[in-house]
Amino acid sequence: MNNISIGRYVPYDTFIHRLDPRSKIISMILMMVMIFFTFGSTWTNLIMYIIFFIFIYIIMLISKVSLRQLFKQLKMMWLMILILFIINIFTIKESIFIYIPSVGNIDRFTIPGINFTIYIASFVNTFYIFVRLALMIGLSLILTSTTKPMDLTYALEWFFKPLKVIHFPVHEVSMMISLALRFIPTLLDETDRIMKAQASRGVDFQDGKLKEKISAIISLIVPLFVSAFQRSDELANAMEARGYDPSKPRSKYRKLTWKMNDTLSCIFILLIFSGILTLSILKIVII
Repeated sequence: MNNISIGRYVPYDTFIHRLDPRSKIISMILMMVMIFFTFGSTWTNLIMYIIFFIFIYIIMLISKVSLRQLFKQLKMMWLMILILFIINIFTIKESIFIYIPSVGNIDRFTIPGINFTIYIASFVNTFYIFVRLALMIGLSLILTSTTKPMDLTYALEWFFKPLKVIHFPVHEVSMMISLALRFIPTLLDETDRIMKAQASRGVDFQDGKLKEKISAIISLIVPLFVSAFQRSDELANAMEARGYDPSKPRSKYRKLTWKMNDTLSCIFILLIFSGILTLSILKIVII
């Protein structure tokens, strides 16, 4: 559990760390939108996803975010992807042709003996979902690893500021999002601690019958919920003891500063976004 890093800030002095959190959020939103673009053919989609992965990998190298952390988080998704693939096999009947050398264009194949037809679209759609999730997790990992929780709160508050006109609780919502992100690594550490404590008492989370696994999961979830409520109560008491009042005007010890690097970064991402959008609209086929 302690290998999961989404929500955990890693203090390095890199170019990405020094960017204004507002520019990072803008760039991340644009890149997440790009992930859902489709192009002229399945092979073109595959090439574009490879380019996306390379681009995000370069950003991870610059920001010193470990690629291993991304793979560890993706490893936990294998069961969800497997279930999704099984559902797609039985539900998707559309034709997506894919060219395979020496075979030609095919959209389905039949398993000999049981006469069961599997459509290529079930593989393609499952692959698209997995890749998009992986890219989104990578972007989220970069944002949370290079941005302090309070800076993220200030940035979100700045984005929500126009909503104050309709009396939207901007500061409260920003603080809730920031605290939720901050609590992710805390709860994961707590989960790891409880699992080790239960394992020392003989609880097996891996093997056993279904009834035993359910009992093991309950022995994990109940104390985790109790711990989460206790920590939330302690945090609320600590904030009240320091005189925190969300309805009162607040000053900031550290103000966000938009610099030239932020402008250049946003322009760079916007140019890429424009190019990818053009390719998607025109349905240009690379292969």
